[in-house]
Order: sequence, then structure tokens, then C-alpha cells
Amino acid sequence: MIYTITLNPALDRTIWIDRIRDDVSNRILEEKSFAGGKSIDVSKVLKNFGVENTALGFVGGFAGRELEGRLLNDGIQSNFVRVSGETRTNIVIHERETGRQIVFNARGPEIRPSELMQFVELIEDLPCADVVTIGGSLPLGVSPEIYRKIITLVKRCPATVALDVDGAALKVGIQARPNVIKPNIHELSELVGRELTEIGEILAAAREVNGQGVEIVLVSMGGKGILLVADGKEYLGVPPAVKVESTVGAGDSSVAGFISGLVRGKDLKQCLKYAVAAGTATTLQQGTALCQMKDFQRIVAQVSLQVLKG
Repeated sequence: MIYTITLNPALDRTIWIDRIRDDVSNRILEEKSFAGGKSIDVSKVLKNFGVENTALGFVGGFAGRELEGRLLNDGIQSNFVRVSGETRTNIVIHERETGRQIVFNARGPEIRPSELMQFVELIEDLPCADVVTIGGSLPLGVSPEIYRKIITLVKRCPATVALDVDGAALKVGIQARPNVIKPNIHELSELVGRELTEIGEILAAAREVNGQGVEIVLVSMGGKGILLVADGKEYLGVPPAVKVESTVGAGDSSVAGFISGLVRGKDLKQCLKYAVAAGTATTLQQGTALCQMKDFQRIVAQVSLQVLKG
């Protein structure tokens, strides 16, 4: 079984306009709402790839009910802890004239200690999982320690744990030794405490984290691709050039691509290609829509892979 954990999920309300203009009424041309949050995005991409999974986390209020309903309509099972607050709604504005995208991320509800412990008990009672992905921001009232707790509980079984968080949450979370992390360059720089710009510097930092017990370090570098560092293996996957519509959800899609390769028994090289192709396919979509299988299948054959070591 595959579980995805998003502690601060959201409804992503995406609005398309011609262009934002001051002191006039800006007419909305189109709007859509999507269930959002890093690991929820992973759930949706995995489902698109035919990989069944269950989404876990907190939901509350009308927005939380809508989020659950949207996941259900997408064919994704969920098991959320209901909280007293209201699930957040993010606003994504897409300007058609300029291609510019503006994102307003809400803070989300405050989680009470009793609600947090209800979620911990949910994790304790889960049957053994094959893969668990954990991603996204922390809701108010929750310490980064929750990630270390979740990973420790999940790893009582021989599960593969992928952690995609940043800042203090990443620093605390890796102490429980997740199997996979996927920082971008900025997040990796913050983790190791120094600015990283050149590929050699990024490789050295990834090796450092790998040496701390993280089995696989994936570093996303935008159009330059994704770097993979594992014990004795270092690969760089580079995507083909594409016309980027939106980068929202690209990193989450990369995680889903990598996981889909793992559950299908692919080697690390092919899993990396899947990660690059899934993230790139998402950039072809407008707003917060995610990658489609037809785009993924076309792009994965065009991903180039460089063996840097191993």
C-alpha cells in the first residue's frame, strides 16, 4: 500500500484573466478549483499513472469537505483527521497576456494538540505500507517534530519513506533517516548552511546528506534537471526543452514519478528518468493542473541521463 501525507492541504482556486490592471475591475475569464498540497499532488499523479494510494492528513470545514469530494471524484481514497478549523484556500492568478503566475498561499487552520494526537494514533494503526510520502508545510500549532515522529512510526515496517519538506522541518525530519528526500537547490543550501551554485558544490552537499543516512538524495534544479546521489551512484537527468506554462506542482510530480518507478521495480536510473519526465510534463499544464500520462510517455523517451559516478 502507498500512503501520502499532507498535514496542511489546500483547495487551490485558480483564476485566469487577461492581465491585472490597477484601479479597474479585472474580469475573470475562467476559474477552477483543485485539491492541493504537496503530497496530495503526489497522490493525483500516482493515480494518473495507475498507482493506487491513500491520502492522509487534516481537513476541516466546508473547504475540507470539498477537498475530500474532489479527491473522491479523482478516484483517490483518503483517510483524513477532521479538525475544528477550516482547510485553507490558496489563490493562483494566471495572466494570459504575459504568462505570469501569481500565487497567494493561505496559512491554514491551527491544529489542536488533541487533533494532532488523533493523527499520530491513525499512523500507529496503519497496516504496513510499501511507500509513504510526506510533503508540504506545517499547519499552525504543529512542530517540525511531527515529521520525525511519523517517519519513526512508519519505519517500524520495511517501508520506503520519501520526505519533501524544507527549512526546520527538513532538518528535523532527516534525523529519522527517510529513504528519499527531494530538496531544490535553495532548500539544500539551507539544509547544509552554505550557498550552492555550481554542480560540484551541489554534489558535495548531496553527498554530505547521503552520508547522514538518507539513502537517496534528489536535488531538483529546474530546467537543468534533477541530480540523484545514492551510495556510490550519482546521476543527472536532464529534460528536453519545452514551453513552460506553469511550474506549480512540478516538484511534487517529480516525487510521484520517482515513486512510480520504485513500485514498478525500476532501477535508480529509470526512476530518475520518470521523475524528470513527470515534473516536466506538469510544466506543460496551466494553473495547478498536473502531468498527464500522454505527455509523460512522450517526454520520458527524451530525458537524457548522465552517469557522474557509478
